[in-house]
Amino acid sequence: MRVLITGAGGQLGGALQRTAPAWADVNAIDVEDVDLTDASMLTARLVIEAPDLIINAAAYTAVDKAESDEDTARAINADAVAVMVEAMAGTGGKVVHVSTDYVFDGSSSTPYAPDAARNPQSIYGRTKAEGEDHLRSADLLVRTAWVYEAGGANFVRTMIRLMKERDELRVVADQTGAPTWATGLARTIWALVEKGASGTFHHCDDGVATWHEFAVAIGEEAHALGLIPRIPVIHPITTAEYPTPARRPAFSLLDCSATRALIGDAPAPWRENLRLMLKEEAKLG
Repeated sequence: MRVLITGAGGQLGGALQRTAPAWADVNAIDVEDVDLTDASMLTARLVIEAPDLIINAAAYTAVDKAESDEDTARAINADAVAVMVEAMAGTGGKVVHVSTDYVFDGSSSTPYAPDAARNPQSIYGRTKAEGEDHLRSADLLVRTAWVYEAGGANFVRTMIRLMKERDELRVVADQTGAPTWATGLARTIWALVEKGASGTFHHCDDGVATWHEFAVAIGEEAHALGLIPRIPVIHPITTAEYPTPARRPAFSLLDCSATRALIGDAPAPWRENLRLMLKEEAKLG
């Protein structure tokens, strides 16, 4: 099967390439190969690639910047998806699109099911929801949250950098979710494809955390591996004490039970995957 992965240079794009099964004839492209904001260029590239399957791991993920750059966010998160879907509709191919917890408003107290009502509260969330709306019933939508990977630009690596520089940190403690290792997410996507899945599925690592709890765990695990010289004091704060242009979901747990039932495995606990990622980070130096 000819598989085209977009967002090749991103966290998930890289993980998808590293975990690709033997049956997948993978080609991966990134911003230097095609401008996703240029529909004509993207269409032409898809004709050249002629994939049987597109895994769209590309996204405009600068959540706060999107509040003042809506046109670019929509072009990448929604319009480009429409181009991919149209191209695959003409060839009988399939699109696998990766989306986000930000399509929900965060007001729930129970994990969001794949068919839960969406109510995005930010430009990023709205444009990602618009991208979802372009998918056909034959396509596959995979939502996730709090993604990180060794070598990427993410919360884990930001915390490690700050922990090397400071004796005290302040981290939000009233936003709840589930950290997700991109490598595990990639494996789940490939497993769903192998099962012929279509429709909407969720994937996050097992367990629950606030950003503060996640930061504390990062400090403990990073120190144990020698990545930081000491564990700084990490103070819990409220979202109101750390205002941002984009509103974050206060609760973003995703119900992944349908995914687990279909592919027949259990997700690893988030702290276990954090430890595996940090071991990889240590190897990178």
